[in-house]
Amino acid sequence: MESSDDAAIYKIDEQRALIQTLDFFTPVIDDPYLFGQIAAANSLSDVYAMGGVPLTAMNIVCFPNCLPSKILSEIIRGGADKIYEAGAVLVGGHSVEDQEPKYGLSVTGIVHPSQVKANSHAKAGDVLILTKPLGLGIINTAIKADFASDETIEEAIFIMSYLNKDARDTMQEVGVNGCTDITGFGLLGHAYEMASASNVSIEIDSSQLPIIKEAIMLGEMGMVPAGTYANRRYLKDKVLWLNQIPDITKDLLFDPQTSGGLLISIEEQKAQLLVSKLKEKLKVPYAIIGRVLSKGKKEIIVK
Repeated sequence: MESSDDAAIYKIDEQRALIQTLDFFTPVIDDPYLFGQIAAANSLSDVYAMGGVPLTAMNIVCFPNCLPSKILSEIIRGGADKIYEAGAVLVGGHSVEDQEPKYGLSVTGIVHPSQVKANSHAKAGDVLILTKPLGLGIINTAIKADFASDETIEEAIFIMSYLNKDARDTMQEVGVNGCTDITGFGLLGHAYEMASASNVSIEIDSSQLPIIKEAIMLGEMGMVPAGTYANRRYLKDKVLWLNQIPDITKDLLFDPQTSGGLLISIEEQKAQLLVSKLKEKLKVPYAIIGRVLSKGKKEIIVK
């Protein structure tokens, strides 16, 4: 609780620890099947961020009685397909009537106790790698306003529904120090949690960020979600800006992500090996975006 980590860990014995997490949200797109996939991928992500493998999942459903049941069936089908892709088993769930649809999962995973990748294990000298591009919050806002192109919508849907499984498998193969996934608090919000929990400072190189191309234009047009401003306010005294960072770059750094990538902290001598293996496996953009420093006056530094 103290480190705001991604999931709970319960040690069973010297070989096994359970991972428990829960997440659900309102639709980010109109297609119910794809929404189900995105929500499920987002829920499963916390298990991957802790270094674990999903075992079972339970549906969490809120649904209004004024909508056709076919929509709910498609949401559930999308989630079930993503659970199956993750190698987990859907074992039930719970539903309530609500005015607005909401969907997600409660997920149980497993990990060897020595292989837990907490956000509190980043070490000074580490390199930081982000395994999905930024801009999903801006694009989701543009989708609701009917401003995003079909190509960008398709790209965003693929990124949001893409499991962090490949990134998890690769980081466990190479061996890393710390990890967290990037969701509603944005890159800087989750980086701040990692820095605070690990008692270090984190430096982000804004020129190296992987970004969904059209997110820059859409952000400059004003398609910035309310969560971005909330994240800015929360971190206003936590960030040191070393250079003249463009406003759109700041927006992207604070942009709340839906089913974003993993932020991995790894020893510098292992970083290129991890990057080479990610190149073989990942189907989304990724990049080395910064480094971990000894604790300074500010937890986050952006250059």
